[in-house]
Amino acid sequence: MWVDAFFFYLFAAVTLTGAVLTITRRNAVHSAMSLILSLIGVAGLFLLQRAEFLFAVQIVLYVGGIMVLFLFVIMLVNLDQAARMRQFSGQWWLALACVLAILAEMVYVLNRGSRAFQLAAPATAPEGGNVEQVADVLFKQYLVPFELASILLLAAIVGSVIMARKRV
Repeated sequence: MWVDAFFFYLFAAVTLTGAVLTITRRNAVHSAMSLILSLIGVAGLFLLQRAEFLFAVQIVLYVGGIMVLFLFVIMLVNLDQAARMRQFSGQWWLALACVLAILAEMVYVLNRGSRAFQLAAPATAPEGGNVEQVADVLFKQYLVPFELASILLLAAIVGSVIMARKRV
């Protein structure tokens, strides 16, 4: 029991540390690497919830694929010009209002305790494993949107390579 709590707090700390570092780093590459750290923490939380498929998808798709794509885009963008631009638009009052709203939510949840969440009884798991259920839905009900999304992603990658080659 205490082992699950330890790993939950460990992965939550990794996720939050990566998230804070993502938005506070001045270097875009360092921010992307911090986002990878945060995504790995989320993958660990998926594993604790016994969602092995989501854990694998998080690691392979997001950390392995999407973040590599982000890093390629960061490398292709002219960062010298972006560094000279004004970084903040002077909306500190909006940021302060958001922080106060989140603080009020945290105080509310901490005061109410477990009564703040109205949890339903856990549903019984249907036949088959997690991966089989996702595959059935994905390849039976959503086959056409899945294939269209893959074609759009392929077109975006080919287009970005062509645009990058014209600049070089």
